[in-house]
Amino acid sequence: MTRNRIVWAGYTLVFGWLLAAVVRGLVDPHADLGPFFSRFVHDGVLAIACVLAFARVALKREERLAWALIAAGLTAWTAGEIYYTSVLWTATVVPLPSPADVGYLLMPPLVLTGLVLLVRNRMHRAPRTRIIDGLVAALAIGAISAALVFSTVADQATGKVLSNAVALAYPLLDLVLLGFVVGALAGIGWRFDRSWGTLALGVALFWAADSVYLIQTAHDAFVSDTIIDTAWWIGLTLMSAAAWIPAQRQERLRAGLRLILMPLLFASTGLALLVYGNIAHLDWLATTLAALALVATMLRLLLSFQLNTHMLHRSQGEAMTDALTGLPNRRALARDIDTLDLAEGETLVLALFDLDGFKLYNDTFGHPAGDALLQRLGHALGNFLDGRGTAYRMGGDEFCALIRPGDEVVDPILTGTAGALSEHGRGFTVTSSYGSVILPLEAADADAAMKLADQRMYAQKNAGRASAGRQSTDVLLRALAERSPGLTEHLQHVTDLAVGIAHELALTDDEISQVRVGAELHDIGKVAVPDEILHKPSALDDDEWEFIHGHALIGERIVAAAPSLRHIAPVVRATHERWDGTGYPDGLSGRVIPVAARIIAAAEAFDAMTHDLPYRARMTTEAAFSELRACAGTQFDPVVVSALLKVEQRAREAAPAGSAASAARPVR
Repeated sequence: MTRNRIVWAGYTLVFGWLLAAVVRGLVDPHADLGPFFSRFVHDGVLAIACVLAFARVALKREERLAWALIAAGLTAWTAGEIYYTSVLWTATVVPLPSPADVGYLLMPPLVLTGLVLLVRNRMHRAPRTRIIDGLVAALAIGAISAALVFSTVADQATGKVLSNAVALAYPLLDLVLLGFVVGALAGIGWRFDRSWGTLALGVALFWAADSVYLIQTAHDAFVSDTIIDTAWWIGLTLMSAAAWIPAQRQERLRAGLRLILMPLLFASTGLALLVYGNIAHLDWLATTLAALALVATMLRLLLSFQLNTHMLHRSQGEAMTDALTGLPNRRALARDIDTLDLAEGETLVLALFDLDGFKLYNDTFGHPAGDALLQRLGHALGNFLDGRGTAYRMGGDEFCALIRPGDEVVDPILTGTAGALSEHGRGFTVTSSYGSVILPLEAADADAAMKLADQRMYAQKNAGRASAGRQSTDVLLRALAERSPGLTEHLQHVTDLAVGIAHELALTDDEISQVRVGAELHDIGKVAVPDEILHKPSALDDDEWEFIHGHALIGERIVAAAPSLRHIAPVVRATHERWDGTGYPDGLSGRVIPVAARIIAAAEAFDAMTHDLPYRARMTTEAAFSELRACAGTQFDPVVVSALLKVEQRAREAAPAGSAASAARPVR
């Protein structure tokens, strides 16, 4: 902080003296104000400005090389000025070239190189349009500079080649330097931050002073120690001070009128110069630069057209694409239907899909997981329809397919498409319902097709929607599976066998349904049995058996809590009753035991005997048959045992040798 105060105190003294010099130049340029305005004082002022510029290079690492080159250029010009003040200030004829010209002419290339480095550091990935805008501005300013100065200097050129070269170098170097600064301003979108604006003002003052100096020199009218000299000094000090002004952060440039008005202004300047050249004399350099400015403007228009066309195509693509899955969206579907080009007799199938179970998945696993699932399903749908049609996402959990079946049967394609929109995993199942429409037979336009497909989809969804009892059963089975995953397979085996026995006994549909649900839920009470008892590898003691006996009552209470399953509760309670009345929990016997419970008891015993348990190995199927026959009339209903043996025997005879069915219970 102290360092910056010292620096700006130095600049305050310098600019204070320069302000006094401006006032003196405006009031009386030749007034004798003592040593304060002697001809050598300004050399000291310029030297201070150069020292301050180099101090910035020494003390700050940012953009060090760029500012070192600029400081070197300012120092070269100051050295030339010191020589001019010391030797040529009062000379009647100023030689051209002189040692002062060496310092003066070194300044533009050194400063220009530094400016190039600054622009490269501050303009990251500038659009090509802004680069061309900078070129237009640079060429237009160069044309103005050439028209004002170059022709005047060229007309006064003598026969000496070196003198002519030095004289013409001044306007040319100024032209390039000023053009670059203005072009760079165009390149950054005409945002005048303090640092670059101070640099640009300093360069502009130098150009103005040089231009007036060259014109007056050409007409032998130049006089030292006037306001023109002060313009040089102020321009140099401004470029030095810019080194200490922090560069502002370049925010994203917003579109605005200035981005098009400024290029048009400079292009109009080039056009005006060319028109002026047809009326009055305009040298070849100004004409060439003005013409090039118009050529660059035409290039800018062409590039703008290409960019706008690209943006239009991209925005159209985005408007027709679902951002999450990358599939075409509802707009794309409407466009594709309305622009159908079907051959004579050709049909198209529009199928609308709605995911079943997605809301539960989303609520359970979170929205990011839900989005990932939609992406997977969309990808699977697109892959399945590749070569058959086009997949669309309509929004939310709705998808659509536009299928060209050709010679294929439509139903298998629709089934496969629905399968692509299904996923199963631990704790979730997501499927889909759909409705389809044949185009153009059943609908003539997109709106009618979508409406009909939507009606058919929801008709299928409602027809397949599970009853309250089925939903309650699924919830309880999921809870049991989470508690004891190993029971799931056992329950499925028991249920399949129990339903087979029920059919063998020719029970009614309602009775068969009761058997099925009772078999699925007969072990639900085990959710309250500790794992160490449920999975104990040895025989249970009396206390542990008491826990086991209690699970039938717990199961009854759990099932009865769901009104739609209340009629199943007695079945669950009675599945461990025995035909001879020695079972639990109520000691029921014979036909007092619900028939569904008698069937489930036999099916469960057979499945338990033919599978490994924690405390014993499984039996062979023949041994299990023998055990059932032995217990018929005591533990099991003899009629149920007979039906079970018939069901199992038919299953063994129907299964091919070595198949999964025949190998499920291997004979030892």
